[in-house]
Amino acid sequence: MSLQMIAKKAGMMSFFNKKGELISVTVLEMAPNVISQIKTLEKDSYKAIQLSSVSVSSSKKRRLGKPLIGHYETKNIAPKKFAQESRVESLDGFELGQEFTVEYFKEDGLIDVTGISKGKGYQGVMKRYNDRGGRGSHGAGPTARHPGSTGNRTSPGRCLPGRHQAGHMGDEQVTVERLKVVHVDPAKNVLLVEGSVPGPVGARVSIRQARKMKK
Repeated sequence: MSLQMIAKKAGMMSFFNKKGELISVTVLEMAPNVISQIKTLEKDSYKAIQLSSVSVSSSKKRRLGKPLIGHYETKNIAPKKFAQESRVESLDGFELGQEFTVEYFKEDGLIDVTGISKGKGYQGVMKRYNDRGGRGSHGAGPTARHPGSTGNRTSPGRCLPGRHQAGHMGDEQVTVERLKVVHVDPAKNVLLVEGSVPGPVGARVSIRQARKMKK
């Protein structure tokens, strides 16, 4: 099982691939991920690797809180801003303080990217569910973007659940699968991924090797 690495969405750009085609890519900046804890079956009832990334300056170290600072100090690791776990089947080959860089991913490989999508606020059914809406002419009134009637008759006498209604849109965890790694730049700790990635510029994302590979 692949480890989930912590990265940052740095933006999008155009890039010429090996065939000379101009494609749109997302730039993912991945600082070195350090193993800050190894969870065992005997002590924690499951096997997992905790990865931490993005060093914290001494002036902002107190913002982490004493419990988290103590957690890193007992492991002799510099305090990090972000941490997350990855379940693994075996703990062989992993050791405390081990670092993973962008070279963990290979060019032309496939990855899955997980992030929090952009929040859209309170939206109607046309934007939220791509509904058609009502007619906009011939005396229809100002109801072109309305959902229409949602009531019912005496039986059952209520609105059934699951109907398209206006409401909160976005700000949800989204995973985009099987994105192609176009270029890996170890000097700049950068991955170029073909396609779009959920979240705004500067958002934290999790990346792992794709689980659904080509047959």
